[in-house]
Amino acid sequence: MRFLKGFGRFWYDFIIGDDWKIAAAVVLALAVTLGVALSGVVSLTVTAVVGGVLLMAGFVVSVVVDVRR
Repeated sequence: MRFLKGFGRFWYDFIIGDDWKIAAAVVLALAVTLGVALSGVVSLTVTAVVGGVLLMAGFVVSVVVDVRR
């Protein structure tokens, strides 16, 4: 049981880390990118570029929110 608890703490710290907002922004960007890719509305190249832009934008917004406090 101690192993499972330590394993869970490691992955929580690895994924969430110091700022949960960045982790949430990454998950949201990946979910939107997956949704667009599976819908087939635009090409996969455009989807990849938009996904990258969403990741960067989410990170910047998270950092700006923390700095403004």
